[in-house]
Amino acid sequence: MAVYFSIILVIITVLTGIVWFTDKFYLAPQRKLKASAAQLSAKELCAAELTPQALATLTEPSPLVDTAVQIFPVIAFVLILRSFLYEPFQIPSGSMMPTLLDGDFILVNKFNYGLKDPVLRHKFIENGLPEHGDVVVFKYPQDPKVDFIKRVIGLPGDRIIYRNKSLYIKRACQESDTKCPDFEQIQQNLVGKYVGPDAELGMNEFESKMLNKSHQVLNDSQTLPRVAHYFPQTGTAADEFLVPAKHYFVMGDNRDNSLDGRFWGFVPEENLVGEAVAIWMSFDFDRSEDSILPQWLPSGVRFDRIGAII
Repeated sequence: MAVYFSIILVIITVLTGIVWFTDKFYLAPQRKLKASAAQLSAKELCAAELTPQALATLTEPSPLVDTAVQIFPVIAFVLILRSFLYEPFQIPSGSMMPTLLDGDFILVNKFNYGLKDPVLRHKFIENGLPEHGDVVVFKYPQDPKVDFIKRVIGLPGDRIIYRNKSLYIKRACQESDTKCPDFEQIQQNLVGKYVGPDAELGMNEFESKMLNKSHQVLNDSQTLPRVAHYFPQTGTAADEFLVPAKHYFVMGDNRDNSLDGRFWGFVPEENLVGEAVAIWMSFDFDRSEDSILPQWLPSGVRFDRIGAII
């Protein structure tokens, strides 16, 4: 849907833009010439001047042209803002709990990872790449019409192991390294049973300290590792992933309730949409089953969740 919306937005902007330029540089000057000619004719034939109302009527554009001229700056501003700076998204699932909840509305910074045209998504300005721990929105590699949001775990060249619900990262060796890095276990400190929104029996919350960033993750003690369903890769163990060049490995913070890179592979760089940077609105949908109101209707606003995404 986002792709179709972008195409429609571009088409409307181009059409209204053509009308705006045509009116500014041809139609409006023509109307002024006609008004001047009418004024001159009135003086010559009747020795009188046209009233201000009559002159205004002669210089007014048609309703269709006037509408296009009025909305073009607004549509152009929305197109630029949405395509190159910030785009709003809604979180539809709990795969990123407790960082993001179903009902959160987020802002995605589309400038951090380079500028792309809104239709073909060709990058024309390089401006940066994801880092470990970034929360990113991307086009799902199995179906690019669908937007996914996960956390970046592996960069190009990294080796990742997710074993017994513990994460290990071996960063790619750089030319500047005197010794290539070894596997590093990501420290997870138990916070306690998860008691936040959408909590389920068996959910435990941990503070994960991944390289230079920390964030919260959830593990479900009642769910066994699903290694047999992991994405197979030649030359690696069943629970090990070697990130190809220009690709990224991502996982959900709700480790046992997330369809992420462990199951379908890697995110190509061209599929990146942007970095999720803030929650601008959060609706609560908690309502008893016997309520006469529909479940999709918000029951409240979670003001305490509005702010930056960690």
